[in-house]
Amino acid sequence: MTSRWWFYSAITGIALIVTPLLLLVFAAMVMYPKLPSLEALTDYRPKIPLRVYSAEGVLIGEFGEERRALVKIDAVPDLMKKAVLAAEDDRFYEHGGVDYIGVLRATLYNFTSGGAKQGASTITMQVARNFFLTREKKLSRKFNEVLLAIKIEHNLSKDEILQLYINHIYLGQRAYGFAAAAQGYFGKRLDQLNLPEIAMLAGLPKAPSVYNPVVNFKRAKLRQAYVLRRMNELGFITAEQHEAALHQPVAVKRSYQEFSGKADYLAEMVRQEVFKRYQDAIYTQGIKVYTTIRQKDQTAAYEALRKGVMEYDRRHGYRGPEGYINLNKDQVEEELEEALQDVADSDDMIPAVALEVSSKNIRAYSKGGQVVHISGEGMNFVRSFLSGRVALNRRLRPGSIIYVQKNEKNIWKIVQRPLVEAAFVSGSPRDGAIYALVGGFDFSRNQFNHVTQAWRQPGSSFKPFIYSAALEKGLTPATVIEDTPLVIDAAETGSEIWEPKNYDGEYEGPMRMRQALVKSKNMVSIRILQKITPQYAQEFITKFGFDAARHPAYLTMALGAGSVTPMQMLTGYSVFANGGYRIPPYFIQRIEDGSGNVLYQAAPVPAGDTAQQVLDVRNAFTMVTMMQDVVRHGTGFPAMKLGRNDLAGKTGTTNDSMDAWFCGFHPTVVGIAWMGFDNPRSLGGRETGGGAALPMWMDYMGKILKNSPEIAYTMPENMVAARINNDGFPDENGEKVEYFYQENLPQEQPAFPPLNSLMENIMNRLF
Repeated sequence: MTSRWWFYSAITGIALIVTPLLLLVFAAMVMYPKLPSLEALTDYRPKIPLRVYSAEGVLIGEFGEERRALVKIDAVPDLMKKAVLAAEDDRFYEHGGVDYIGVLRATLYNFTSGGAKQGASTITMQVARNFFLTREKKLSRKFNEVLLAIKIEHNLSKDEILQLYINHIYLGQRAYGFAAAAQGYFGKRLDQLNLPEIAMLAGLPKAPSVYNPVVNFKRAKLRQAYVLRRMNELGFITAEQHEAALHQPVAVKRSYQEFSGKADYLAEMVRQEVFKRYQDAIYTQGIKVYTTIRQKDQTAAYEALRKGVMEYDRRHGYRGPEGYINLNKDQVEEELEEALQDVADSDDMIPAVALEVSSKNIRAYSKGGQVVHISGEGMNFVRSFLSGRVALNRRLRPGSIIYVQKNEKNIWKIVQRPLVEAAFVSGSPRDGAIYALVGGFDFSRNQFNHVTQAWRQPGSSFKPFIYSAALEKGLTPATVIEDTPLVIDAAETGSEIWEPKNYDGEYEGPMRMRQALVKSKNMVSIRILQKITPQYAQEFITKFGFDAARHPAYLTMALGAGSVTPMQMLTGYSVFANGGYRIPPYFIQRIEDGSGNVLYQAAPVPAGDTAQQVLDVRNAFTMVTMMQDVVRHGTGFPAMKLGRNDLAGKTGTTNDSMDAWFCGFHPTVVGIAWMGFDNPRSLGGRETGGGAALPMWMDYMGKILKNSPEIAYTMPENMVAARINNDGFPDENGEKVEYFYQENLPQEQPAFPPLNSLMENIMNRLF
């Protein structure tokens, strides 16, 4: 009886085990043929964003719902593969899609630990889930996942499966795949990552939102430590490598929008232009746009603009903390981090909360978890705000929200986000290629592109175009014109009586046109415009690409009272630099589709070929020599610190110093720098184009022209160089040399001044 009981019990037990297995096998046989086709894997076509590159092929911008960068498995560093296997599936190359040993191990761990649960999903199962299934926690979904994993293993090689995983897995910050994540989190290619960075990325698939190093660096470090430990246990790295990687700092990009070259404004210009051509397809079809931007130029321009704006801001003093939070003794890091979440970074300017404040030292918690100490020169900018005599709502005290930044000596200092804006653009005067474009101080704060969208008064930087018109009318650089006060009636200004003044308030009487431009004499510019007429000048400036409607035909045009953009000024000054040719600027070299087929190729027409010549080459050469003297002896003299004699340009400062300009060039590159407030107001009584804009131009040109030989402009035919006396007439004993069109060379000095000049002198002395 007992043996029979054991027999029935055994049969029942076997049935209980076998029956579910048979049902599973039956279900598998029924479900397997109904599994989705693997075409999505074998013909993998993910949504690839629009990518924008520099002329050298460096990624400078990306637009799309998903950030992806596809890489072949052979191009994935060996350490990256091992880190992924250590973190997700160390038996990947041993199992057939389902790791039964791993399942048993996870089951045992989950049963005995009572803590965090281990999963048993293999890399193949994750590929199946990510491509074909939802994340709902149902037995049917898990069953299909297992069957799909087996099917995938029967149709693809292990390396093909791993390649799909590495390219497709979501890793946070809109990044799909490890190559996109490497760029997003660290600004590097996969092959540039070090071991700590590799381990941090390999830890993301488990829970990208939890272990995102931008959002929670501490948790990311904990996950990184786990990956490194597993790599060590599996023999992928040595104990020494493991220990070193644990303590090696990891620099995570503060903003995912950052790309090499700091070309956000240019990248947005590209996006808008390409969207006009291909509409929404640009965000998913993998279109690549190669621009004319040169990496070295863009970086130099970005750094020059940031430095110039920060120096201006420092000259005008600290305004006080950005805000305050209530501190208490039990304040935890998470609360400090939360308080700083809504305070935006600005490149290397990091938000922080002052924890301790004294006259000698400030200790602050910076966004991201670092505690910084500021002392000595790092406190100079804010020292006056430490006093108890400063109003409490402006005083620097514990709880103050501030910005900190490391200086060139790697010392922390307190800074503030500037209110002023700036723009810089440079390009080739020969073919119009844009080399660098920075449309503002911080794209994340202000997407308004000041290079192309800001219509501002050019001030004296517009004078060269008026002088050029005068040369066309027969005047010469040696023509003597009065620098004396003027009163202009309302009919000539278009509004009301106008009493213009020279910037420095000084008047020097008769002077040559060349001297007047060098010293930027307003009275001379107005008299020149009177002589050639505003109507003629208004028509003439259109040769340079300016809009006549934005420069009303009144005498105020002589002082740059019209409206221009920095891009227009680039086009205009390029005409002088290239010998009289108007070359339209362009910034897209070519556009390729996702397969590398060329959709568009730029075809610039270089100066001197079939490009439109709008200015007599003699006029252009004469203006170059005059603007070279502006740099050598005039308002642009600080540029002589660059130690070159082949630079030319003109400063510009508008009424009440609302706009500051420097527009200048070298035979191979033209650069335009501007500074001002978005809501126009004075930059400050002592701020000028030479003090606010010229330093940005100099910083850029100094880096771009370093070690390049000087280039001389050649005097064109039908011109003569003659010695002149102080009155501007040929004189063999004259100390100055002037350039003349051959037909405009004065033959002799008149015995008396011209009648109109004499009468003007008499009237000025009387009234």
